Amino acid sequence: MTVNEQILAELDRLYPDARPELNFSNPFETLVAVMLSAQCTDRQVNKVTEKLFPLFPDAFAIAKLTPDELRPYVASCGFKSKADNIVATCRILVEKYDGQVPHTMEELTALPGVGRKTANVVMATAFGIPTIAVDTHVFRVSNRLGLAHAKDVLETEKQLMQVIPREDWIKAHHWLIFHGRRVCDARRPACGRCTLAPLCEYFNKGDDP
Repeated sequence: MTVNEQILAELDRLYPDARPELNFSNPFETLVAVMLSAQCTDRQVNKVTEKLFPLFPDAFAIAKLTPDELRPYVASCGFKSKADNIVATCRILVEKYDGQVPHTMEELTALPGVGRKTANVVMATAFGIPTIAVDTHVFRVSNRLGLAHAKDVLETEKQLMQVIPREDWIKAHHWLIFHGRRVCDARRPACGRCTLAPLCEYFNKGDDP
């Protein structure tokens, strides 16, 4: 078994039930929740969407609002532009997709406020399409461990797709996020209690991306 295979096996052992920590029940809710989650905690997003989705359950409902009308409901998630982007996106969903969320990278990233990471999360989580979304946790943990050796998120995504079996892409995304939140902190990684330390390039070499 290669080092990478050992790392993935240990991540699977540590986090067998790893899953999204955002709450949603359909592709529309997935898209909005992920858009709100940019530089905001999942816990705070869940507090917001718990009240938002019962009032505005689909793209048709939000498309009728102005950004100023939506903003009070989502302001605690930060960035004034989130309300603008969500309203604009919902209007496109209504006009172009009959209120449904598209499921290709090209279509999703054409929506206002939807970047590659958000698109990957929606594709994987809402539609089960194998992707690896690289957020700050995935970037940090994968490059520390040595699963990737990249200076940016796009190259990290490409390298992870090469070393992780396709059937594990979605799970690996969640494994790496869980490890980043629970053990491999950005400023103070808990290497002393990390069972991956013997396999980790950062721990053994002191290198940090």
